Parts: sequence; C-alpha cells; structure tokens
Amino acid sequence: MKRFSLRMATAGLAGLVMASLAPAQAAEQLNPPRATWSFAGIFGTFDRAQLQRGFQVYKEVCAACHGLSLVSFRNLSQPGGPEFTAAQAAAIAADWQHKVREIGDDGQPAERAPRLADRIPGAYANVKAAEAANGGKAPPDLSLMPKARSYERGFPWFLFDIVTLYQEHGADYLKAFLTGYEQGHDTPPGTHYNKYFPGNFVGMPNMLQDGQVTYSDGSPQTAKQYAADVTAFLMWTAEPHMEQRKRIGFQVLMFLIVLAGLAYFTKKKVWKNVEGHA
Repeated sequence: MKRFSLRMATAGLAGLVMASLAPAQAAEQLNPPRATWSFAGIFGTFDRAQLQRGFQVYKEVCAACHGLSLVSFRNLSQPGGPEFTAAQAAAIAADWQHKVREIGDDGQPAERAPRLADRIPGAYANVKAAEAANGGKAPPDLSLMPKARSYERGFPWFLFDIVTLYQEHGADYLKAFLTGYEQGHDTPPGTHYNKYFPGNFVGMPNMLQDGQVTYSDGSPQTAKQYAADVTAFLMWTAEPHMEQRKRIGFQVLMFLIVLAGLAYFTKKKVWKNVEGHA
C-alpha cells in the first residue's frame, strides 16, 4: 500500500513538473496579459453595447476577409447576444456587403441579398478562392476563434484558473494578438511581426488603427477598444448560449446542495432510533 501511494505521489509530481515545463518549451511565445471581461466568472454576462460595437468592427474591418459561417443574421436579434431589433437585423442582412451564393432556378450559379435566416456569408465563394486571394492561405473563419486559440499558463497558475473558473484565455489571447503588432523587426516576405503569435511571424497585417471605426455611443475610438469589442463579439459567436448555460448551471448547483441537505437530514431521521447510528 505504501509503495502504491509513493508511486502515485511520484506520478503526480512528474505531471506537475511536465506542466510547468510547457511554457519553457514555448519561450518565444509571450503570454498575453489578462483583460477584464464582463462575461468572466460564474455570474458573468455579455455587455450588449459592447457586442453591438464588436459587430460593427467585424462588419467594417474583419468581414473583408474573414467569415462567420456558424452565425445567422437572425441570431443578432436573439436574447443573449447583441440583441439588435428584428428590423435592425433584417436591415443588416439586406445591406450586407457579401451576397449569398446559390444555384438559381436555371441551374446556374447565382447571387442574392442575404435574408434573416441566412448564415452570414464571407467574402469568398470557397476555400480555393480564399487561398488564391491571400497568397495560398485562406483566412480562418472567426465563428469559434476565441475557443480555437488559447495559451498555457503552466504550474502553478493553471491551478488558480481551475479554482477561480477562469476560462477566458482565448479572449485574452485574441485581444492581445490584435494589438500585438510591432515595427522594426526583420520578417520574411509577406509576413508581419506579432509578439503574441507563436513564432512571431504572421501573414495578417495590423488591421486596427485608432479612429478607424466611428462609434455612436461615445466609446473610445482606439485600436485597443476595437480589439476588446470585437473579441467580446467573437466570444459570443463561439458561445451564444453562455449566459443560459451559466444560469442553469448555478440553478443545478443550488438544487444539488439542497438535495444533499435533505438527504442528510432524512438519513438522520430514519436512523435515529438505530443503536450506533445518529
């Protein structure tokens, strides 16, 4: 039994050591700073105004290359998201800069203006067209980007993240990436230096500049604000039911606590007259 316990302790220690070595193996990648997000934590919720600003940044900047193939225009008016009115969402669809590509009644390729039920179309007809227009590499779809990108904090910091239920590493990375471009570095042709991107050389240029997008609500019109807003919006596209999930999860947790208490006192009641039990 002692040998088994020693082996388990040794294996656990080895696992922690390996976890702590992970950041050292990727020393060239600078971990992004933590940002403050309204949706962080067990009670976090999306900021509706921020989601609407983030959609504006996506529409005016990101949509020129990147698609949102998992998001429909009607989702923009549903609870838990940007919550545009149905009329606003319909107007956004009708005025969208990219058309829906389909096969017409004559069997030939055709295009039409998007409708509420349509997925948000991207700039390119297919992956091959996207690759041809971007030097052989298609711009990735952004629907799940904050979940697809992240970073490792290593030991012991990942333990704190588990305890505090911090799950916004992808959002932190994405915001830092969008503001992490630097000049003055020697880069291979067709690439740009980004201090937060693994390997530091990325094909996408710096797309956010101060004053580029005009906000109507008085929010700062800076690259950092644009990055935070579009990141929050993309976090919603990746987790459109996050608020509902958190709400139901908390309710279930409370139910289980009450159920555990009832079970305990029921056991006390049933066994109170049995000798040796309380």
